[in-house]
Amino acid sequence: MLIKRPADIRASEITDERLYLRRREFFTVAAVPALAALGSLARGTALEARQVAPPEIPGVRKSAYTVNEETNTYGDITSYNNFYEFGTDKADPAKNAKNFRTKPWTVKVDGLVNKPGDYNLDDLLKGQALEERVYRMRCVEAWSMVIPWVGFPLADVLRRVEPTPKAKFVEFTTLADRNQMPGLRSPILNWPYVEGLRLDEALHPLTILAVGLYGRWLPNQNGAPLRLVVPWKYGFKGIKSIVRIRLTESAPTTAWQAYAPQEYGFYSNVNPQVDHPRWSQSSERRIGEFFKRKTLMFNGYGDQVASLYTGMDLKKYY
Repeated sequence: MLIKRPADIRASEITDERLYLRRREFFTVAAVPALAALGSLARGTALEARQVAPPEIPGVRKSAYTVNEETNTYGDITSYNNFYEFGTDKADPAKNAKNFRTKPWTVKVDGLVNKPGDYNLDDLLKGQALEERVYRMRCVEAWSMVIPWVGFPLADVLRRVEPTPKAKFVEFTTLADRNQMPGLRSPILNWPYVEGLRLDEALHPLTILAVGLYGRWLPNQNGAPLRLVVPWKYGFKGIKSIVRIRLTESAPTTAWQAYAPQEYGFYSNVNPQVDHPRWSQSSERRIGEFFKRKTLMFNGYGDQVASLYTGMDLKKYY
């Protein structure tokens, strides 16, 4: 259930400041996935000690779209990442993105809109009320986190550019700078990274463009300076370091669809009834916990988003 958290708690006080750069200790476990996660987190610990947390974001307000669950620590969230442009190991982004340049930053918005343009991120943020939203986040690899994002509705940008009646989908593109992103040397994906949503998904109030977490500006490894967050979908839908938003009449081919269409569908809704071909999606291990928990349909956001898919076969349209 989504509830409003107390308005008198500052964003940076959800977890004590002293915990920002500490890690939650793991128990020694026998399960291979847990050991793999532990190894990556241990490597991330040394990196965190050398990291400086970004500045706090002034004027962040609490949002009604928030879950009342314990959040992962700042250290968890900033050292265990999927951001293949900076490497495929979970600790690679924190190590390889530390000098990534995020200012100035321009986002091209074009396609089927009445007001296309190249928008400076500072201009997009001007006058924008930034909210903190604690969201459950679920990775297709069967791990999860609870993250206090700071951002604003994607719908605010889309309404500003006025989609035409033919617009049915939204395509997003990540920066592809080989001078700054060592992961682009790998042929694992057809760069640049591309993702997409149906227009009604993009306009849903749960869908946000995030610019921060834990009351601070986004660290580079988490998709600075602008990333997509769609909490009822698997994490790879949350495209990072966005430089283009294009509205289209047909569904864009996404990066992971192009790589392995039998494994990664366009919709990518969290659905425990549809297993990944190489592992089950029926349970998940939250980073920092020993035991697995049952995966919730739509990641627990079914009351808010199930109506978007009325009549659809969610095993076919995975």
